[in-house]
Amino acid sequence: MVNQFPYRSFHTMNINTSIDLFQRAQKSIPGGVNSPVRAFKSVGGTPLFIRKAAGAYLYDADDNKYIDFIASWGPMIFGHAYAPLVKAIQEQAVFSTSYGAPTELEIRMAELIKSMAPNVDLVRMVSSGTEACMSAIRVARGYTGRNKFIKFEGCYHGHADAFLVKAGSGVATLDIQTVPGVTAGAANDTLTCPYNDLDAMERLVKEHKGEIAAIIVEPVAGNMGCILPKPGFLEGIRRICDAEKIIFIFDEVMTGFRLAKGGAQEKLGIDADLVTYGKVIGGGLPVGAFGGKRHIMEVVAPLGSVYQAGTLSGNPIAMIAGYTLLSIINEQPELLKELDDKTAYLKEGLDKVLKASGTPYMINHLGSMISVHFSGKPVTDFAAAASANNDLFKKYFHAMLKRGIYLPPSAFESWFLNNAMTTADLDATIEATAESLKEIL
Repeated sequence: MVNQFPYRSFHTMNINTSIDLFQRAQKSIPGGVNSPVRAFKSVGGTPLFIRKAAGAYLYDADDNKYIDFIASWGPMIFGHAYAPLVKAIQEQAVFSTSYGAPTELEIRMAELIKSMAPNVDLVRMVSSGTEACMSAIRVARGYTGRNKFIKFEGCYHGHADAFLVKAGSGVATLDIQTVPGVTAGAANDTLTCPYNDLDAMERLVKEHKGEIAAIIVEPVAGNMGCILPKPGFLEGIRRICDAEKIIFIFDEVMTGFRLAKGGAQEKLGIDADLVTYGKVIGGGLPVGAFGGKRHIMEVVAPLGSVYQAGTLSGNPIAMIAGYTLLSIINEQPELLKELDDKTAYLKEGLDKVLKASGTPYMINHLGSMISVHFSGKPVTDFAAAASANNDLFKKYFHAMLKRGIYLPPSAFESWFLNNAMTTADLDATIEATAESLKEIL
């Protein structure tokens, strides 16, 4: 393997510009960042300020180069500055960045999503994953006439008040047990139980029989690491929802159009009533969507009386980015297979070096999502993820970072691969892990 990555000269890595920018940012931005996990509070140290990205690589403000395992938390599925995407955005931008009026492009985007995703008859575009999930719950409540919903501990569905109860992602990373500003009234209708615990969920449904509008789940959780559903878990939720006339919501903000052409519904063979999307459908631009079965979605205004609106919903720049990316996935599904194969290759290599190190570990993996947990027992829910040796993860994160490998700065986040990664990139990551483990153990 050619040693072409910056981890070979990590002892001389200079991040002075990032340090200066972080100090400056803290004077104008809460905590110096516009999304909490970016602050590196969980792992310590100074966050890196990124100047540019191309393909599989990030370049920070001091021009250090990193192999990127965040992919903007999922959407950069074919890598940064992906040429067809950049070209489409440039061509669209000359016609203006927003109209506040309908466009044909919105129709084409909705038709494409419908053609790719199971159980989506109608779809409404919004501006973020948070907005999509918040709206899906409102639709479920409006359709059923019920108020309560069930979410799973460690699953993150955005920062709307009702979702910040035992949430994963940044809330878990920062160890925030209760969120000031979220009233008891907003949280009272949120019921929680452990992910992958079907018995606990069945008990909850019985305790609140006739009161539950929806059950929302990340079909593959990505906000407590990559956590796979146990066999029968999602099937059991589907059965209970059918029996109790509860709306089953798949939060596919991370998994949609990444795990398969039709998302987790296709990959896992489970039908949802409503689905939320984000990430990939915007190609890195701010966008989200919620959709589902016609008889449910027909309650959305102006067709029905469940209100949802947004000035930038269906923004033409976001639409052309998403349409371009989804079209490529739709027409060349073999590209997802390539990405899955690369992730499997990485897992095999990491497994070898972690096993050789002698430290307890678990690797969770599905498709192009993967996470490493320093634990001697299976990591199947938030409690198991939280009980892993996350202090060791912090050391691992920094050892990898100074070797030019940019991992999510939290033990509670999935890694996301992109298809611009080469075998050399993956080999470098595996070798960096071996060297990092020798350093920190």
